[in-house]
Amino acid sequence: MADHAAAAHAHTPGLRHHFVDMDQQRESARLGMWLFLLTEIMFFGGLFTGYAIYRFSYPEAWRLASHHLDVALGAINTGVLILSSLTMALAVRSAATGKKQLLILFLIATLVFGLVFLGIKAKEYHDKFEHHLIPGTTFEAEGPWAHQEMLFYCFYFAMTGMHALHMIIGMVGLLILIRMSMNNKFSPEYHPHIELFGLYWHFVDIVWIFLFPLLYLIGRHAA
Repeated sequence: MADHAAAAHAHTPGLRHHFVDMDQQRESARLGMWLFLLTEIMFFGGLFTGYAIYRFSYPEAWRLASHHLDVALGAINTGVLILSSLTMALAVRSAATGKKQLLILFLIATLVFGLVFLGIKAKEYHDKFEHHLIPGTTFEAEGPWAHQEMLFYCFYFAMTGMHALHMIIGMVGLLILIRMSMNNKFSPEYHPHIELFGLYWHFVDIVWIFLFPLLYLIGRHAA
């Protein structure tokens, strides 16, 4: 029995010694990734909870502050991330079917979409700096809700900033995966890095899909 297990390990590239077979290794890796994503959900959940408390406490201030955001740029970024999720899903499919060139192509496309997203976000941050909407002593807002509007921007920069940090980490991961793909590290039988990273990337995209309406579309229906 032990000899049979040793022979199975010897003929299965990528199978770690503490797993019986590839199916067990894949399930363990998926469980680990889902547990990691659960901690991420709790982290962003804290930010969303704080946001909800203050939004319902100061609805008019939140509406006024939100109208300084560029809905067009936010919508474009939403479309960009949806496309990046598509290319990431296609990359996972390409890895599963052993299509190396398509895998590399879709990983690069996902990276490009990530760069576009961050470029647009950098422009938005620059615009907020130019209009003195960065929380702090230089923050400028008119009316009786100035302090509450600054609180909105505290959440705006905290939430979008943490999301952008996750995007940057994701793009570093994409560079690593592209290099590994070029070095023939993946096969239809062994591509857990691609599959698990896909879960991470989709999670980051879903977070933005929640952020966009919560930050950019407050009171827009009334306008």
